Amino acid sequence: MLTAKSEEQDKIAGLEMGADDYLSKPFSPGELVARVKSILRRTQRESLQMEKQLKRIERGSLCIDLELKTVKKGAKRVELTVKEYELLQLFMQNPGRSYTRQEILDEIWGEQFEGLEHTVNAHINRLRAKIEDDLAHPSFILTAWGIGYKFNDGL
Repeated sequence: MLTAKSEEQDKIAGLEMGADDYLSKPFSPGELVARVKSILRRTQRESLQMEKQLKRIERGSLCIDLELKTVKKGAKRVELTVKEYELLQLFMQNPGRSYTRQEILDEIWGEQFEGLEHTVNAHINRLRAKIEDDLAHPSFILTAWGIGYKFNDGL
């Protein structure tokens, strides 16, 4: 927080409300820069620690090993292409989030991709064929009507 209030109770209230730091006016630009750098270092360390801890994503009977880049459904390994794996990882890391076909193209194929949006449909269909028990009633990758696709957040 950057504020003119410098009383102890104001600082305590600000920090208890969720502020990472509290800086009262007047302050020097050097102190502000040092505090921002400190927060960035801390958040980067925390992010790296979380990445190391999160080596697997499990949703229902599906499990992705992020280190080995493998997928299992129950005890059975599922062989995926690179794009299928990237799609599944995107969905499993963001359950419940609906993606348009264009957002999926941008995330997986890159913004420079000049193909058709129906490329996404074809890849989703092939991925579903490998992970779903009943293609007529998918339980993992759901169609978000009028939007695109999402991963079932109820697993």
